[in-house]
Amino acid sequence: MHTILVVDDDPTVAEVVTGYLERAGFAVDRAADGPQALRLAAGKPPSLVLLDLMLPGMDGLEVCRRLRAAGPVPVIMLTARGDEDDRILGLEIGADDYVTKPFSPRELVLRVESVLRRGRPDRDASAGPRLTVAGITLDPAARRVTKDGRVLSLTLREFDLLAHLMRHPGHAIAREQLMHDVWGWEFGDLSTVTVHVRRLRGKVEDDPAAPRLIRTVWGVGYRFDVPAEAPADASAEAPVEAPAAAALPPAVTSSADVTSPTPAPVPSDGS
Repeated sequence: MHTILVVDDDPTVAEVVTGYLERAGFAVDRAADGPQALRLAAGKPPSLVLLDLMLPGMDGLEVCRRLRAAGPVPVIMLTARGDEDDRILGLEIGADDYVTKPFSPRELVLRVESVLRRGRPDRDASAGPRLTVAGITLDPAARRVTKDGRVLSLTLREFDLLAHLMRHPGHAIAREQLMHDVWGWEFGDLSTVTVHVRRLRGKVEDDPAAPRLIRTVWGVGYRFDVPAEAPADASAEAPVEAPAAAALPPAVTSSADVTSPTPAPVPSDGS
């Protein structure tokens, strides 16, 4: 059974979230502040952390930094709707996802399931052969990426994003398509994709300011280019797949499309 660590100083929010997670089959631990969350995570590593940004004493960004420094535990941040800069910063320091308050608890459970599903070993073991391009080797079964023999520390989403791009070399892939294929979402903030691409470039490119592998296709999205002087290892690379269909599955346009009946929104904690 997966254990979710819920970190929120608002007892009402924590109780509602805990109830929905437990009904979905998760075990739940709760912490009301950063130090308590770090102690619980160190003593009993959770499968995933739901982390409020606005915490007393030590804020959620610092808690996220320390959690990511200690290990690869997935983190979903809970943020106030207006805190766009904080949401982007949270993604940049390693959060896998974020949900804005007020939110639908059912949507939150779906996001938790999505992040956990991306990290299942049985899924990844059959995800295809090892890929080697321009000194970068991606091993799907081991969920390990190396660059010139050095292991790169990637989050779950960064790994999945790189794998998807490397399997479609030369294909311009829209941000909406990446959100659907990598995140498994039919809706969401496209800045999530942009931030993850920026973080990924910082780890795989020789010069992130002038990327040669993950290229921006203006007005479309991103393309993974194989440098002419460093061709892909044909013995390791999977066959190039056909471009993704232009049409995406119908987008979710309202919270009513996510859950029915729609539960009462969890109130903002005022942050």
